[in-house]
Amino acid sequence: MATQILDQGVPDFEKKATDQAAGASNMSAIVNIPGAKGIKEIAQVIALAILVVGGVELLLVLTNTPEYVFPRPSAIGVSLVQDFGPLYLAPLLVTMQTFFYGLAIGSSIGLTLAAVLTLKPSLEKLIAPYIIIMVTTPMIALVPFLMLQFGFGIEPRVFAVALASGPMVMLNSATGFKQTSGALIALGASYGATTFQMFWKIRFPLALRMIIVGFMVGSIFGLLTAVGAEMVGGGSGLGNRLVYFSALIEMPKFGAVLVLIAAFGVSIYTIFTLISKKWASWEA
Repeated sequence: MATQILDQGVPDFEKKATDQAAGASNMSAIVNIPGAKGIKEIAQVIALAILVVGGVELLLVLTNTPEYVFPRPSAIGVSLVQDFGPLYLAPLLVTMQTFFYGLAIGSSIGLTLAAVLTLKPSLEKLIAPYIIIMVTTPMIALVPFLMLQFGFGIEPRVFAVALASGPMVMLNSATGFKQTSGALIALGASYGATTFQMFWKIRFPLALRMIIVGFMVGSIFGLLTAVGAEMVGGGSGLGNRLVYFSALIEMPKFGAVLVLIAAFGVSIYTIFTLISKKWASWEA
């Protein structure tokens, strides 16, 4: 009987990914590149983007809207092409460095805390109030305080990103760990599996989808915090460029920076969706 249960319950990691993936929606037009259906969906998305951008351009031309009020998409595109190297590349790299450092620190701590709370549920009541405070408090507000403690380098912004992303990774990961079937845990214990073995072989694979969602949400929170911290705490990243170009009323350049930030955010979402389809779709 136990052998039959194991045969039915052990997941096959070699199965092809299904259409289910982590994320707010199934962005198949972005992540399902292979196949005629994927190409058709990508073409539809591109066509809609061209229609929207062209409509905005036409509206601004017909209404003769000044550039300092609302820049035309064509002017933003020209600025991106002509000025990417001199004006945008270095700030983009600074923001990416801040983001990845902060995400690495915050997600590592968050994932570790999620595992500890799963194995030691008694600690949850002690830690939960502080996690809720961190989730509901905008970490951008802490940047001036962090600057007083760590100086005017990259460290305050990295800590702000870590504080913003870590709790989201922890909450989603802990939720995934706790959703593991008690029957599978009992079955593992009956075969003499250690606590670590049950966590690594049972809890972690079944929670992988929620872990990836936690990384995705934490990454978006971290990116917003990185840009906001650069706007508040200086530096030379994209957030600082937003303030700079806004002060000079260089709205096409301001719009170009916004496009870069949006593209970075969409790239983050797409990457984690692809990871989910590759490594976490076996459960469905």
